[in-house]
Amino acid sequence: MAELSFVGRRLPKIDARDKVTGRAAYINDLKRPGMLHGKIKYSQYAHARILNIDASAAEKLPGVKAVLTGRDIPEMRIGFMKDITPLKKDKVRQFRDEVAAVAAVDPDIAAEAVDLIKVEYEPLPAVFDPLEALKPDAPLIHETDARGKPAKSNLLSLRWKLICGDVEEGRRRSKYLVEDRFQATWVSHCCLGVSGCVAEFDLDDNLTMYSITQIPYLAQNDFNAALAALGLKDKNTRIISPAIGGGFGSKLDTHVYEFIAILLAHKTRRPVKILFTREEEFMAQPPRQPAIINIAQGCDAEGRLTFRDVDMTLDNGAYTSWGATTPSVMMVPISSLYRVPNVHYEARCVYTNNVYSQAMRGYGNPQATFAVESITDELAEAAGIDPLEFRLINANRPGEVTPQCFKVTSCGLKECLDQVGQRLDWPVKKAAKKKARGLGLASLIHVGGGARVYKSDGHGMIMKIDDFGKVTVITGAVDIGQGAETVIAQVAAECLGVPPEDIQIVKGDTGICPWDVGTHASRQAFIAGNAALAVGAKLKAQILDLAGPMLETDPADLDIKNRLVFAKSNPERNMPLDKVLRRAHFTSQGKVLAAEHFYDPPNEMLDKEFKGNLSCSYAYGTTGVEVEVDEETGRVEILRYIAAHDVGRALNPMLLEGQIYGAAVMGTGYALTEQLILKEGRVMNDNFLDYKLLTAMDKVPVEPVIVEPIDECGPYGAKGVGEPGCVPSAPAIANAIYDAVGVRIKDLPITPEKVLAALKRKRGET
Repeated sequence: MAELSFVGRRLPKIDARDKVTGRAAYINDLKRPGMLHGKIKYSQYAHARILNIDASAAEKLPGVKAVLTGRDIPEMRIGFMKDITPLKKDKVRQFRDEVAAVAAVDPDIAAEAVDLIKVEYEPLPAVFDPLEALKPDAPLIHETDARGKPAKSNLLSLRWKLICGDVEEGRRRSKYLVEDRFQATWVSHCCLGVSGCVAEFDLDDNLTMYSITQIPYLAQNDFNAALAALGLKDKNTRIISPAIGGGFGSKLDTHVYEFIAILLAHKTRRPVKILFTREEEFMAQPPRQPAIINIAQGCDAEGRLTFRDVDMTLDNGAYTSWGATTPSVMMVPISSLYRVPNVHYEARCVYTNNVYSQAMRGYGNPQATFAVESITDELAEAAGIDPLEFRLINANRPGEVTPQCFKVTSCGLKECLDQVGQRLDWPVKKAAKKKARGLGLASLIHVGGGARVYKSDGHGMIMKIDDFGKVTVITGAVDIGQGAETVIAQVAAECLGVPPEDIQIVKGDTGICPWDVGTHASRQAFIAGNAALAVGAKLKAQILDLAGPMLETDPADLDIKNRLVFAKSNPERNMPLDKVLRRAHFTSQGKVLAAEHFYDPPNEMLDKEFKGNLSCSYAYGTTGVEVEVDEETGRVEILRYIAAHDVGRALNPMLLEGQIYGAAVMGTGYALTEQLILKEGRVMNDNFLDYKLLTAMDKVPVEPVIVEPIDECGPYGAKGVGEPGCVPSAPAIANAIYDAVGVRIKDLPITPEKVLAALKRKRGET
């Protein structure tokens, strides 16, 4: 490949200056003429019948323009299984259930009005443990299933079962075999920007939603369905996205508050803004799914894996979001992390009266990898093989096809393992072990070339160039802070031979931008990058075709670099790009220089057996840590944190390192401190004082290592890497703690209290 001018450079984010100077406009900043403010009244019970709602006092409060209850709105079913209604009229199933909503002239009046609404309930028996919820005598959360038939249990109709090879034969061939149970808990996304939207109807009843969604075009479809329920089937929804203060998957669904804003705006004929408080963000924004994971794994006498058997129960909460499909991604490490010939996996999602869960960075992979990589250390110990050597024996290789039919293109897992081992001085420190200090590592596999979880994994892009060589890229990509705009600009600049500062990105408006399936599955660098490559090539061909007669040169012999069109065979024959463009426009029968492309990668939907090449390429990585454990307090200190990632090609190493730093801190919080605490369904730590998020004072000494096995499918060889960094943190830290003090913590987070209790049990203390 020819030397690159802009791809691979450490360029700051396009929007960085606006964000650090306060110029970026977030949903908090948005105001519309005549705008009202919406507030929501939530349930007082985890499970109860609604007997009566008295909103008369709220309706009489000066400044209140509308009050809605479930009995005031048309039938409207939302969510992945259509088991959610925007306002509940007969029954509540969780504390965060919305029972009424108010629109008023300011937020304080709206909040006061919500407090004036009186709701009479009949409490019902509730269940908060998914295993208890599966018992025959457990109270039913939903009386009917997805087909409207009487429900027989709290088990969702979704079924997740993967069988590769023969697990029983794998067990028989195993010289060493280990089995264990691991648990992961609720974790909040903790975006710095709280959730919010503005819904506004025009005089023709078309809807504009100012939304911070990660999926504007899929959300558009959902909101159009809401219009149909309001009798506005032929009307249109336009979604405009302001700057987004973090996503991490929390904006991958359409949410109840958005539909409530639509209903209030339709009722009042005025724009309505709903903006969460921080407490609402913790209580009413769905968290990462908890999981109970039973896992068995075996190997032969040489340490080669023989089988992996996983059974998983997920707490779905009271309703079903897209997060209920996380078992499809949990399969990725279970079936395809390391070379394991025989795999059996079953997962079930169970309704409870807890808050319902949703997508979060890694989409189930952190939960699954915690179990897989913890038990891999246990198996290595049983076989008497060093954990690093054990992983090298079983490491994935380029060109192989995994049992789930994933086609591995490039694979830098061995290099990642080697880098971590070298940087931690693994063999030397293992041989000269210090008291209460330990080393641990864990690897990952994740989709790196899109993921066909919808029928389309596509991305539309339009590119045009003006008289002065300035390029406008109109993209459906949503930037949630990962730097998608910057990477698209770098790829476009590389294609067209102009500097990135000549590229303007237009995004965040479904009325202008072409369709994109959304920001998820670490896809934008790969998918939008490939779209930019294709559309850039089309536009460049148009320019060179115009320049050929001007330079009296075959267009095939022309190229563009540094804003100059030149003949490759004779660089002295050249013309400034802007001059070529002006000649094209200022001539009879001129033309618009623009191109479009819709890139849909050649990946596959999983078939009925959950097999198929889900992604065009796969990202790998290894995290290694050195920890010290205080045996008197149970406190864990991370001394070193090595994060080696196979990224294909680093399109922008600075942004990539930023992703690795952020993901490592998020993963460390998941491992050691973070937990959304629920007591009988009620969130108990709904603020940053009580929710133990890592801060700048809890510095994690992250050392990013970039491994670049160029991938043939990616733009300039790149893979997607937005999610993988947080995936292996928890098992790497758990393995290091075990190496340090000989106790294995199997339920997250690994708090000092759990470590200390385990140490006391080990010492035989009560």
